[in-house]
Amino acid sequence: MVSIEGCSVARRSPQQKKALSYAKDRRNDYGENDKSSRKNIRRNKRTPNRADRHREHQVLVGATGPVAIDVAEQVETTLRAKKSVRLAAPWRKWRDAPLADVVAYKLRRRANLGMNDPADAETRIERIRRRLG
Repeated sequence: MVSIEGCSVARRSPQQKKALSYAKDRRNDYGENDKSSRKNIRRNKRTPNRADRHREHQVLVGATGPVAIDVAEQVETTLRAKKSVRLAAPWRKWRDAPLADVVAYKLRRRANLGMNDPADAETRIERIRRRLG
């Protein structure tokens, strides 16, 4: 334990740090570039809202100016009847995978492709699992 002006901080060994890293660090395993997610998440949230606004605008154009009551009611029922793009095909974010799972997958894949020795890969995977305890 190290005490810095009243704060006590427990020092971790390199092995403990490695185990924490395997447990807490996350990696993108969705199959696309992890940097593109910064743009794509915003885009996928924005697109359905824009499509809904466009659809509603097209329907409401029929109800501009002096309009008969029956036309206004028809426009209102049309707006309520059509489903939102967000409800029809919702887009969901996908969580990243723990680092231990990603490393184990890569080791198994390399062994299956003949790049590494399968026994060596299983030994390394077992070492990762032991660290996680």
